[in-house]
Order: sequence, then structure tokens, then C-alpha cells
Amino acid sequence: MLQQVIEAVKQVAHEEVMPRYLKVARERKSDGSLFTQADIAAQHALARRLQAIHPYPVLGEEMTEAEQRASWQEESEAIWCIDPIDGTTNFANGIPYFAVSVALLRGGRPVLGVTFDPTEEEVFYAEKDKGAFLNGVELPIHDEPRAMRECVAQVDLKRLPENLSSALGRRPPYSSQRNFGAATLEWCYVAAGRFHLYLHGGQRLWDYAAGTIILEEAGGHMCTLAHDDFWSEPAWTKSVIATLDPNLFGEWRRWIRERL
Repeated sequence: MLQQVIEAVKQVAHEEVMPRYLKVARERKSDGSLFTQADIAAQHALARRLQAIHPYPVLGEEMTEAEQRASWQEESEAIWCIDPIDGTTNFANGIPYFAVSVALLRGGRPVLGVTFDPTEEEVFYAEKDKGAFLNGVELPIHDEPRAMRECVAQVDLKRLPENLSSALGRRPPYSSQRNFGAATLEWCYVAAGRFHLYLHGGQRLWDYAAGTIILEEAGGHMCTLAHDDFWSEPAWTKSVIATLDPNLFGEWRRWIRERL
């Protein structure tokens, strides 16, 4: 099934997403977030291809909330969770950092994840208890720094508590900070060792579904701002603290929570 999902994701990216790159008009959803016709076309195409692999219900970012919750509550042994274009703002503005992402969830937990960056032809993927990979190479592919002050951090400040965001602005504990704007890829970069520290104030299910299993299978660690067990909080929105290295994870989590 994993190979079938990889092929489906890559095909949709090549047929529905990239032909519209730099050519599609942008629109706003009711919540103010950006979307394009490429998002809609990719979601429909992905749903068709995934249900041809196995007819589980599909939950996609571009569905209405009512449709999403109906899919989530449907009685089924598993559910497909898809983000047809994560990083739509980047996609719409010609910034080459976006991805197509799919996860298969059982019992609310991902057992398979695929995230494809079509601008770099990089496909990150993992299956439970079988490891995580980038284009066939096992993750991670970079060594981790020994100290937090040497780390590159991926931090999204928008949804963080004010005390924490102020502390990060005044005296960050790391060497350098990035915010690239595509959560599904950010997880993969942590799993690969490209980012060493990860912090996000609130992600939706489709933002983290594939990334969590890719990071876990790469040997990484995660929690939320409030709970050590990442999965103990409701599925729809979760904050994220994550690293690949267990020692960095403890230090990073402690630094953050002391400033909440």
C-alpha cells in the first residue's frame, strides 16, 4: 500500500499541482486562509486515487468542517487524511516550499505517511515499525548538534503564548531560526536532521498527521505545550514541541515550558 500511496501523491502533484504553479488565482476561505483551484483539484484527484487503493473515508483540508467531522466520525477501521497543498501561500506567491501530504490513520493515530515536495522531487515517507525514508534513503540523513545553542530551529510564532514568543524574540536559546510556512514539510525536515528544534503553537490534523509518523519512525520525539503525551490532546488542533535527538528534546521542552 505504501508504494501505491507514494505513486498516487506524486502523480497528483505532477498532474494537478505543478501545471498550475505560478498560474493560478488565489482566493480566501471564510476563515481568511488562502486557497487556490489547485488545492481543490488536487484534493479531488487524491481522494479518487486513495479510495481506489482502499475505500476508507477521506478527510481533506479543503472540505467544509461539517464534511471533515462526518468523515472523522464515520465507522471505519481507518481514514485517509490529506493536505492537497500545504503551504498554499508559498505556492500562490511563487515560493518553492510546499507539499502534497497523505496519512492513513487507524484509531486516530497515523500508521502510514507520505509527504512530497514537487519542487525538489523529494518524497518523505514512513510506515509504522518500518522506518522513515527520503527518496529511498533512511532518515535521518544529518547529524544533530550536541548543544541547543548550535541548533537551527523551525519556529512559528503566530499562535504561541505571548510570554513565550517574547522570550524567543529577546533571547532565543538556539543559533538560528526559520519559519518556512509548510508544516507537513517542516516535520520532515526535523526527521531528516535539517531542522534540530521545532515549535508550533497550533496545527490542524492534516498538518501533523503524516509528519508525526515520519518523525517517530526516524527516532524523533514530540509533545505539546501542555502535555508530554502528544496524542492525549484532541485531534483537531495541537501545539508541537519536537526534536530528533532525545537529549535536545528534554532541554528544548524544559526551556519552553519554563517561559509559558
